[in-house]
Amino acid sequence: MPSQTPDREIKDRASPFRSKEERALDRDQKREAVLRAAVRMFNARGFHATSLDDVAASLNISKPTIYYYLGNKDQVLLECVTRGLGELAEAAERVREAEGSGLDRLRAFLLLYAKVNMDDFGRCVVRTGDEYLVPKNAAQFRTLKRRIDGVLRTMIAEGIRDGSISDGDVKMIAFTLAGALNWPARWHDPAGPDSPDQIASSMVEILTAGLAPRAGRASD
Repeated sequence: MPSQTPDREIKDRASPFRSKEERALDRDQKREAVLRAAVRMFNARGFHATSLDDVAASLNISKPTIYYYLGNKDQVLLECVTRGLGELAEAAERVREAEGSGLDRLRAFLLLYAKVNMDDFGRCVVRTGDEYLVPKNAAQFRTLKRRIDGVLRTMIAEGIRDGSISDGDVKMIAFTLAGALNWPARWHDPAGPDSPDQIASSMVEILTAGLAPRAGRASD
């Protein structure tokens, strides 16, 4: 009678075929590599000066491979800016329920906001005007940006209500903070001596120093 191989032994043998989970992970990793290469090239050269052929060549792949993972150039750009704005939205969620005053939460958000804007996808959000996108994608881009602006204004208003931020024009405060913290996306050098953490901390300290109420201000 021929011997039979135990089921456990069969299962323990390595299969030359990847599992469904392994194939999905491989696809995600390749998609991420393509997206990261594209966003870095957009940031370095500009959207119009970058072609998908350039991106494909940097990875030693064909342009149809980019179409397979991400779509056409407009879709690639939308994915990049959506990713950046998503990171900002996640930062807001992380601090929304944090303990402390409104100014404490605002400061925590601004630190994350600044650091996101010095990373690849946040940098792309700042450097991309909606005129670079086709109308449908541009409308989505503007909607997402308005949500982040709304979060920022809400945090400022909460700080004013609890007295941790001096009364003022919420819209103007938000524009001032965002404008200042967007700028490092254009001048920060990742290879430079100052890290994103250092830059974010210094800038947020300067920007928020004037928001807290000061003794005697109400009577001036």
